[in-house]
Amino acid sequence: MDEHLRLLHVVPTYLPAVRYGGPILAVHALCRALAADGHDVHVFTTNVDGDGDSAVPLQQPVDVEGVQVTYFPSRVLRRLYWSPPMRRALLAGAPSFDLVHLNALYLWPTWAGARAARTHRIPYVVSPHGVLVPELIHRKSRFVKNAWISLIDRGNLERAAAIHCASAVEADRLAGFGWSLPPVAIVPHGVDDPPHTAGQSVSADVSAAVAGGPMILALGRISWEKGLDRLIAALPGVPAARLVVAGDDAVGLAASLVAQAHRLGVSARLTMLSRFVDGADKEALFGAARLFAMTSLSENFGLAAFEAMRRGLPVLVAREVGMSEIVRDAGAGTIVDGTPESIARGLNMLLADQVASRAMGERGRAHVVAHFGWPAIARRMEDLYRSVLRT
Repeated sequence: MDEHLRLLHVVPTYLPAVRYGGPILAVHALCRALAADGHDVHVFTTNVDGDGDSAVPLQQPVDVEGVQVTYFPSRVLRRLYWSPPMRRALLAGAPSFDLVHLNALYLWPTWAGARAARTHRIPYVVSPHGVLVPELIHRKSRFVKNAWISLIDRGNLERAAAIHCASAVEADRLAGFGWSLPPVAIVPHGVDDPPHTAGQSVSADVSAAVAGGPMILALGRISWEKGLDRLIAALPGVPAARLVVAGDDAVGLAASLVAQAHRLGVSARLTMLSRFVDGADKEALFGAARLFAMTSLSENFGLAAFEAMRRGLPVLVAREVGMSEIVRDAGAGTIVDGTPESIARGLNMLLADQVASRAMGERGRAHVVAHFGWPAIARRMEDLYRSVLRT
């Protein structure tokens, strides 16, 4: 039997931060599953939680579902998650780990973790989490991101022991940069079973949203890369559709989406819940949905759509969504181009035949349960770690 590993994950922010999205949830779920399998799993992160700080002890390990998480303060350059105490801890502690796993790019903790690992000749793996997409780079902070990639992240990637991508879509985009990269391993995200929420109260705004009857659900961060404007633009072509959009609106985009719906004459068929949704509220939305839609401009995986599949919902995903390959393989929904016309056709198809749609949802549920539980994904990641350590 192989010996258990001592692993360090470095991530800019972590639970219990309020504003975490799919990547942070996926990192924690992976770490939790690795710890449950007997590995000694540590996380170095900051206490940054949006504009505030998580209420956590600093610079001492905190047990979070079996994962030893150490939070470090970030008092200046918080958008980069700069933390001198983390740098000192990385340099001092890296030699005690078998392997370092770095999560995210364009941010200071990844640079600090890579430098500490190289200083002590500890192998490290990098998970870009879908940020290396030319379209996203060009659309926001293009010159800053290109400079950071050229000066910092390209070297960190090329000198890694391996790179982890969550989908073939993400791996293909990474290959398009033409860099001299180490081996690239595709290990998808997993999905948790739905939580038990019986007896828990549902918020008033969610109760009102589900009272309107069956709807299309789009759940996740409300941000421009999620392509929600494309989904709303499709509504005039889907007269039977009611859309509920739910998620944290950290960038203030919800108002412009509501204005778009008003211009298109579909505002009566749009419900916007611009806040983080979890627990009983989240399960109530999933339970009332007829189908789930993810029309992102870019998505290295698409965890919320994966969660919808686990709950038996048929899904409509744009081709740019990494887990679209899983939807295709499972026959769990439909894959569309990112145009409003293509999205409308896909929505009409799924809404028109409820029997076929329910069958798609059940196929998706069975496929996810059989292949994508977090224990199985953790074993695949462990195989990647061990392959790195053997070289």
